[in-house]
Amino acid sequence: MKRLFVILITCILFIGCSKQQILSGNSKESINLQNEEFTNESNRENENKMQMNVKVGDRNFIATLKDNEAVDVLVEMLKETGITIKMSDYAGFEKVGALETNLPTNNQQITTQPGDIMLYQGNQIVLFYGSNTWNYTQIGHINNLSGWQEALGNGDVTITLSLEEKVE
Repeated sequence: MKRLFVILITCILFIGCSKQQILSGNSKESINLQNEEFTNESNRENENKMQMNVKVGDRNFIATLKDNEAVDVLVEMLKETGITIKMSDYAGFEKVGALETNLPTNNQQITTQPGDIMLYQGNQIVLFYGSNTWNYTQIGHINNLSGWQEALGNGDVTITLSLEEKVE
């Protein structure tokens, strides 16, 4: 009787372990499929990223643009010609300049970082060299901040926005 009981328990454990291996295998396959989907999605995002030149005085900076309706409209404008904007200093952490038109907004409460480019009230471009928390629509971010604050300097500056080729 003990022998039969031990054999029965062994069989149950064996069946339980093999089910676990099958589930494990399926889980690994599922994880691999999820990773592949994530990689494909990331590749699609990188393929669609646009870049914009931000010329401040004689310095040129490259910004990676966000994917939203405001950026889509801005890109269409930039396909026709560059946009020159006179920027004024505000509160020692940002430069603000008016566009000649309104862009669609998708405002969110955001804490900005140096290099962020935002849309304020639908018709003002804001370049950050400091930090602020407010409602903005994200436009993009400067890729390399080396010399960014110095280029923006004190007082008013004039910037020119133009399109950069797609990231490969």
